[in-house]
Amino acid sequence: MRKLSFLLMALFFLQCQAQTDQKFNLGFEKRINTQGLSDGWFKWGEYPLTVDTTSHSGKYAGKITSSDNGSFGCLAYRIPASYSGETIKLEGYMKTKNVEGGHAGLLLRVDGDAVSLVFDNMKNQGITGTNDWKKYSITLQYPEEGMQIYVAGILVGKGEVWFDDLVLTIDDKDVQTLKEVKKAMYNAEKDKEFDAGSKVVFPELTSDITANLELLGHVWGFLKYYHPAIAKGDYNWDYELFRILPTYLSVENNAQRDVQLIKWIDGLGETKQGRKGKPVDEEAKLKPDMKWFKDIENESLKAKLQEVFEYRSRGNQYYIKMARGVGNPVFTHENAYKTVGYPDAGYRLLCLYRYWNMINYFFPYKHLIQKDWNSTLNAYIPKFINATNELEYEFTTTQLIGEINDSHATLMSGNNKIEEWKGRYFAPVHCRFIGQQLVVDDYFNPELKEEAELEIGDVITKVNGRAVNDIVANISKYYPASNQPTRLRDISADMLRSQEQEIDITYLRDGKEKNKKLKLYHRNRLNIYRWYKKDNEKCYRLLDNNIGYITLKSIKKEDIKTMMDQFKNTKGIIIDIRNYPSTFVPFLLGTYFVDSPTPFVKFTKGNIECPGEFTFGSKLVIAKSSHPYTGKLVVLVNEISQSQAEYTAMAFRAGANSTIIGSTTAGADGNVSSISLPGGMRTMISGIGVYYPNGEETQRVGIVPDIEVHPTIAGIKDGRDELVEKAVEVILAQ
Repeated sequence: MRKLSFLLMALFFLQCQAQTDQKFNLGFEKRINTQGLSDGWFKWGEYPLTVDTTSHSGKYAGKITSSDNGSFGCLAYRIPASYSGETIKLEGYMKTKNVEGGHAGLLLRVDGDAVSLVFDNMKNQGITGTNDWKKYSITLQYPEEGMQIYVAGILVGKGEVWFDDLVLTIDDKDVQTLKEVKKAMYNAEKDKEFDAGSKVVFPELTSDITANLELLGHVWGFLKYYHPAIAKGDYNWDYELFRILPTYLSVENNAQRDVQLIKWIDGLGETKQGRKGKPVDEEAKLKPDMKWFKDIENESLKAKLQEVFEYRSRGNQYYIKMARGVGNPVFTHENAYKTVGYPDAGYRLLCLYRYWNMINYFFPYKHLIQKDWNSTLNAYIPKFINATNELEYEFTTTQLIGEINDSHATLMSGNNKIEEWKGRYFAPVHCRFIGQQLVVDDYFNPELKEEAELEIGDVITKVNGRAVNDIVANISKYYPASNQPTRLRDISADMLRSQEQEIDITYLRDGKEKNKKLKLYHRNRLNIYRWYKKDNEKCYRLLDNNIGYITLKSIKKEDIKTMMDQFKNTKGIIIDIRNYPSTFVPFLLGTYFVDSPTPFVKFTKGNIECPGEFTFGSKLVIAKSSHPYTGKLVVLVNEISQSQAEYTAMAFRAGANSTIIGSTTAGADGNVSSISLPGGMRTMISGIGVYYPNGEETQRVGIVPDIEVHPTIAGIKDGRDELVEKAVEVILAQ
């Protein structure tokens, strides 16, 4: 026994010694620094951070404890991004206690020059409650232009969380053992002339000046993605815009304008030295839209542009690449200039040019945009240049994003003034639109029910004296979405939100109109996620009539075989995807519901050697299980079903005995691509086109149910789930 104890102590000592010898202190074993944290770790957010002896291994772990001051805490560690590779992964152990009103998670972020390039904080996994030590991981594309890597643990909301034994790998190689790679600096990165501002002064806009700026936006974006010299990183293309603008704005006629553009193109160098690009694929789903060439009267300018098109860049590009695997666009070397919330007019025009051209050349659903995208550029030039303050600039950007009709495309960060405008105080109830009526359907904090004096099923008709429908009509332009049900989903979250701590509401209960002053709370006071995901909820259960029920919001890979063994002799299975799946299951679970290898989806992806071209790849197939399920399958969807949820529903629809029940889904599928915009703003787009095997669209359309069922106010009041009731009816029908 003594020998065994000695051996264990020796192993423990060696392990601690190994951790302290590592160049990056990701195991929290090195000395405590002056902030009371393990060496190298620092604080983001407001919550207290400590070193704790409740560890997974070794002596210490990092700990975050919530407080009444603030809404989150983050324990962070910075590592130089001096490595090369394709993917970066953070693994580590986490333990939680009484986490509510938010989530706990690992955090991985790679920053470039003053901008976040890739980011994940495990928010979508919704980890709450009390959980013992468990290993988690995050995997992201590794951006070659990265300058700093941040690994961290985060707590949003209330509770306690511990972190230990973090491991960071690049292409599955531990950074502790990797040698740093000195990255070559491109000429574009040496250009710092306009770091402090664009120095561009715009005259009062006329229709002629706006038309000239529209043409410049076309040419600037075309050269960015087509010219070989720009593709090689020889030019900071943002700053080249600022260089040409002063003289371009001073031209007196179209002839002078065209001379300026020809001189600009000639200054980039000869294009014919390279090889001609491959012809545009005649079978492509989308082809480059160069119709604007035809509107140019100057034949020399038109010939210059045509030459660039024919001898376009081939191979790697400085400003764009395609993600390994599926192939959504990755926009690289795009500075967000986040040090200034309200950038000058030159930078605001850059925001429009950058976003418009990214969509023009790399949005797989451009053909589904409701408005003519070419007309959008002209319409927004005066809006961006004339935005008088930061809030107006954020509003204008949000409206531009909304033009592409993509539920993935919202302003994710850098929208501080919009958040202030919406208000920091929230009602203690969750609402949703049933038809055109705003209905209370849950409580964020049940203990506040009596104080709120609102009941499930109450219909809110007015807020501060304004009719709900009038408010919706007024603010809809600030809520980008693929379709109206999804827009209403997002608006409903803000309808009872305010800058004040109290609002006046008018509501209907059992047909009778009532009025009250409703107290609002800081977000940190409310368990905002409670309505969506209950703590430690089991993902499956057996219903009456021998019917299985599965919710994907809390499913884990290890659950699948156990529950399918339990459900193999049931009359039917209900799979609820009115949520965001916690685990990717289209193939693991979908295989049980097909009786032969079955195609269920195909993708389009872009081409950096011919920007604007999107072609179909091969169909993806679900393999047949050795023990396929023989009962009926019913899948539940609604406007909350978005992206991975929609993709998963497509996989289940491939089964011969499946039925989709519910209402229109969010209509936004495909791997997302991040976009950085001046002023520190970040948005996303659906980056690949997702189609049924026969080519049928899913974007904007969503997953169309076989049987349309909507919840009713009466059902909500009675606590009934009418979609589940219909699913049971379908399964029991002969």
